[in-house]
Amino acid sequence: MVDFSLWVIISNLLLATRWTIALSLVAFVCGGAVGLLLLFMRMSGLRALRRLVVLYVEFFQGTPLLMQLFMLFFGVALFGVEISPWMAASLALTFWTSAFLTEIWRGCVESVPKGQWEAGASVALSYVEQMRYVILPQALRIAVPPTVGFSVQVIKGTALASIIGFVELTRAGTMINNATFRPFLVYSIVGLIYFALCYPLSLLAKSLERRLNASR
Repeated sequence: MVDFSLWVIISNLLLATRWTIALSLVAFVCGGAVGLLLLFMRMSGLRALRRLVVLYVEFFQGTPLLMQLFMLFFGVALFGVEISPWMAASLALTFWTSAFLTEIWRGCVESVPKGQWEAGASVALSYVEQMRYVILPQALRIAVPPTVGFSVQVIKGTALASIIGFVELTRAGTMINNATFRPFLVYSIVGLIYFALCYPLSLLAKSLERRLNASR
């Protein structure tokens, strides 16, 4: 058994936490960009586009994230394309995040009264202009709390990337445990770090929800 001091364990886990944060940011930012594009397609008047988005959302919401990670990491290799664990994890989490954000934002857009759409149409605004200048600014106030709240799920979802060999917080915890044979200590610290990352976001989501509800 390797004699790791408490500080060595904590410092190594904190180093791995950087990759958890980086993967979370990539998934959330890229997933948000894809989700916004899918939202425009989902709310458009083209039936084929709407159906395509529904299929996309149902696939990524209806299948385990773990399976999606395996499909990207191992499935792409079947076609002779090498993909790193970082890239596979980033893509899988981006697709997964975009599917959920699309549905969250769709609900927020649909909560805007129909009269707002009619008002935009009455002044000859195009569909994109209605969304940009009339609908999205109103939907944004409703969307902020659940969007921030969902970021907690993205952070926790990064733990599954350890299955394909990406060394983030959970994977680092497993490696340190295999070297020290101190599972209670190691995974307690891992859990505390996840809590330190997620709890402030949960509080922020609740605070934003209270403030926005009070201002309506």
